[in-house]
Amino acid sequence: MKISCKEASCICDKSQYKEASFWDIVKLRFHLLYCKVCRGYSKKNGELTSLCDRAGLTMLSDDDKKKMKRHLEDKL
Repeated sequence: MKISCKEASCICDKSQYKEASFWDIVKLRFHLLYCKVCRGYSKKNGELTSLCDRAGLTMLSDDDKKKMKRHLEDKL
């Protein structure tokens, strides 16, 4: 049941995007009970996600990513 801080941060990131399983979230919550550092990371991660949501930030589409990559390759 005990997980490392590295695994906790990975689960924390997944849970922000609704990709963590129920069992992973249970393990994370247990870890956060005794790990002050990960508790702070989780709090800051949640704040960042909230700010991005309120700002309406979205990911680039695959086409936009390809265009940007071609543009950068042309500049080199």
